[in-house]
Amino acid sequence: MKMEKRISNYEKMKDEMADGFLRYDQEEMIQRYALDHDEDNLYISFLERRYRIARRTGRVSWSRDDSQTEETADYNEAMTIYDVLCYPKEGLHLAHEWVNVASLSSIQGGTLEKRGDFFQDAGRAFAGKTDALSRACEKLGGKKLEKGDAAYELKLFPFLPLILRFWDADEDFPASLQILVDKNILDYMHYETLMFALSHVLKRLREEM
Repeated sequence: MKMEKRISNYEKMKDEMADGFLRYDQEEMIQRYALDHDEDNLYISFLERRYRIARRTGRVSWSRDDSQTEETADYNEAMTIYDVLCYPKEGLHLAHEWVNVASLSSIQGGTLEKRGDFFQDAGRAFAGKTDALSRACEKLGGKKLEKGDAAYELKLFPFLPLILRFWDADEDFPASLQILVDKNILDYMHYETLMFALSHVLKRLREEM
């Protein structure tokens, strides 16, 4: 029963954000990010998947490449897209300086302590699967980099990259995962939303593996 209530709350928040989306200037969104659009939808690529945002309802959806069946975006997908479209700061631009995502907690004035196992769990999940992780990154359009057993630059959005670096376990150290983001990423989305986005990245990688 508790799980049913939790899912219901997530859906309620998605609906509230969809309503909120409708109050923002869609033409401004189109211009800011050079979005494809038509009378019915705005279109945005999120981790190499093309999403539709219905201009009259705010609903976010996508279709699999091999199917015309419409899939409703899950909580992490939808909330990230809404935040990027509706709440960016003025003068939006990349710093072109990479920072460890963990360092953003001090900028935010918050803490990643409650997320302490976030990257540790992901590192353990990828242990012994370096080749599969590399192939998954490449399926998501990743650009191979040095420094790491699997290291790739991925496009979170076409205008917003990130770097994933993975080191597999050895006799001295457990498997570890590091994610680097542009120093200005919190101009594009809120701190908590970044956690939603990264959760989605890890989910997509596991699916591709």
